[in-house]
Amino acid sequence: MKHQLIRIFSLLLIVLISSCGPFYKLEKSTNWEELYEAANKYYEAGEYNKAIILYDKVLPIIRGSDKAEMADFNYAYSHFRMKRYIEAAGYFNTFYQTYNRSPLAEEALFMNSYALYLDSPDFNLDQKSSKDAVNAIQLFITRFPQSDSYERAMTMIDDLQVRFEEKAYEEAILYYKLTEGLYPGDFYRACIISFQNFAKNYPDSKYNEELAFRLVEVSLAYGQRSIFDKKEERLKRVATFADQFKRRFPESKYIGAVEPLIKKADVELVAHMNSKKEYEERLAKAREAAAEEEAAGPSTEVTSAPPIEN
Repeated sequence: MKHQLIRIFSLLLIVLISSCGPFYKLEKSTNWEELYEAANKYYEAGEYNKAIILYDKVLPIIRGSDKAEMADFNYAYSHFRMKRYIEAAGYFNTFYQTYNRSPLAEEALFMNSYALYLDSPDFNLDQKSSKDAVNAIQLFITRFPQSDSYERAMTMIDDLQVRFEEKAYEEAILYYKLTEGLYPGDFYRACIISFQNFAKNYPDSKYNEELAFRLVEVSLAYGQRSIFDKKEERLKRVATFADQFKRRFPESKYIGAVEPLIKKADVELVAHMNSKKEYEERLAKAREAAAEEEAAGPSTEVTSAPPIEN
């Protein structure tokens, strides 16, 4: 049994060595024509990693020749097939910049945007690469509005816009959650601004109904916790936001929850206005008393002279 395993292992080793032999020789070759033909054959056979290695050796040599265009195109596609999307996008873009009059230029520009699209992350991660993908897609549809890939490109943009929307919603809700902490501070203000910006940037979003309700909710809490000088202004905004919500979402499931918020804001506002009136009355009396005292002139108190010391 042991001898049989040794024979099998030896046979596999021979097969492995023999199969690696030709490529190993190509790696050491300085014959660029041989390298070029081999790179194309490996590409056509779907052995993209080997094709990349050989194209790396031959492309600097054939640069500027009539063979370079197809080699550059295959090189970019080899990286794409290996799912090296960022590298592929760069090579497709370079191809388009270099051969913009080529029949392959349209496909190269599309593949540049498609590779960036495939590399873009889920909505809960940083969306910088997604924005790069959108810019690339917009460039493609501007340059080739009649392309067969136009509709596909628009679908990609729509999908990326959904990711931006989801990301913006998650950030808005994060501010909302932070207002429930021990030190809400400016999170109320940030939350209100975030909700308003979301509605402006994504007017047709399915999340607008919820965030419009949260805007009323947060504005009430913000007004309740505001300093005296800002309280009146912020409490009045609750009614404004509530009115906007009811006009835009008259059939909303949140309608029943909005009315109690309006009543609370009204109660808070009445109490605040009473406090403000009392304060202003006390302030007026204090100023009146100060004016009367000033009009009476300085007091004339008689003090005894200090004793003369010998």
